[in-house]
Amino acid sequence: MDRTAQLTTHALDRGIAYDPPSARAAGTATGTAPGTAGRRSLHVRAAQVLEDNWTGSSTVPSRSLYPHQWSWDSAFIAIGLRHLSPLRAQTELETLLAAQWGDGRIPHIVFNPSVPLDAYFPSPDFWRSSTAGRAAGAPRTVQTSGIVQPPVHALAAWLVHLADPGLSRARGFLAGVYPRLAAWHRYLLHRRDLGGGGLASVVHPWEQGMDNSPCWDAPLARVVPAPARSFRRADLDHGAAEDRPTDLDYGRYVRLAADYRDAGYTDRIRDFAVEDPAFNALLIASEHALARIAGELGAAGTARHARAERLTAALVDRLWDPEREIFLCRDLRGGENREADQAGTGGAGGALITERGVSGLVPLLLPELPREIAAALVRTLDGPHFGTGTRLVPSYDLLGEAFDPHRYWRGPAWFNTGWLLERGLREHGERERADALAEAVVRTADGSDFAEYVDPFTGAACGATGFGWTAALALDLHHQRQAASHTASHAALREEPHSERQNLDKS
Repeated sequence: MDRTAQLTTHALDRGIAYDPPSARAAGTATGTAPGTAGRRSLHVRAAQVLEDNWTGSSTVPSRSLYPHQWSWDSAFIAIGLRHLSPLRAQTELETLLAAQWGDGRIPHIVFNPSVPLDAYFPSPDFWRSSTAGRAAGAPRTVQTSGIVQPPVHALAAWLVHLADPGLSRARGFLAGVYPRLAAWHRYLLHRRDLGGGGLASVVHPWEQGMDNSPCWDAPLARVVPAPARSFRRADLDHGAAEDRPTDLDYGRYVRLAADYRDAGYTDRIRDFAVEDPAFNALLIASEHALARIAGELGAAGTARHARAERLTAALVDRLWDPEREIFLCRDLRGGENREADQAGTGGAGGALITERGVSGLVPLLLPELPREIAAALVRTLDGPHFGTGTRLVPSYDLLGEAFDPHRYWRGPAWFNTGWLLERGLREHGERERADALAEAVVRTADGSDFAEYVDPFTGAACGATGFGWTAALALDLHHQRQAASHTASHAALREEPHSERQNLDKS
């Protein structure tokens, strides 16, 4: 029986045995929200969410709303699963990578054939991956989508390895995933450098993951939406319409996806082509992780670290706005290079999109970010656009005209971006801010029943509850806090005078 099953078997009568050592003594320091005394620990309840969403080979984000395997969800979920079952975390990533296309892309959805077609739209019969994607090397034995999602996978693989290096080495985990992750990065760096400036581009809002961000409003305005009668939105069967993208947005998503499919999933500039800071920051972070994986496998990681440094410089050069003190998205169809972009010939043109989204803060996690830029991002994070009166970091500018605290990526706070920003703050020495954000993420996840996303002011749940990456990332931060507390306690004991330590031991 693996660790996840142990944690969720007879949880009520065996919970004490599986609480972290300091949980019962430390009270609210365990991550349990105020007023929840008597409930099972966050550790056990988060494990239960992940167990409930487990299919046998992967984890769905939500049994009702998202009943298949999603790409960056699985990466984040594996990061939390490593604390429960390193084997299951490895399997999560291996299952996803088994659906990789011949050209290197990792599809954003891997479909479960046992799920009815009408349970989610767009369904496999919309994407037609095995036929429309044949020239790009789509797998024949599994149905997938044809677009991608942010490349957080190598970072996840490295963290999963560190959870149990012995098991990882015995199974050949890193040796198995490294070639696939390297091919994934090659695809993004070569096939998706549509602007010619060294950064990867996204060709659909779903690829960036922040589907209906106001950052996409201007590029999407060019897209003629698919007729409403041509599709049925299964998401509205499980979520409130006021919390979801509008029908107009959805019609544009469908049009972009259908055009990409009908072109055989070939990569060129069409109606939507954007360089996004978070997408590229995660690619850079994963390049660093691939360098470490290469080192573990006995190869030099120098070239990958150097590539990550070059990508960081390109990110700053193309997307940093020193006046707004945030990274912005670049619309490759905008600005002076419009004619070349419309012809699909690429070039380093385009125009910055002036909307402030949380995506522009995510590069804080990069170690080579210039000190003055990191400091500016921290100011923006704390300032009126993202920090005034909020419990968690909102997904969009609090002062923006399109801000809505409940509508998907147009204002609500998400737990994966909170996790990334916590790492970024810690990376740049902002320990107190990182601790406060980790505490807020864990408490809000706990209090919202592991909601998909929340109102950034109140923490009220929006979307689905029992959401996979929310449980996984809250669990990860919970374990980090416990480990830090344990280390601090031991350090304090070592610093106590000998006589005081003896008295403490006797008590």
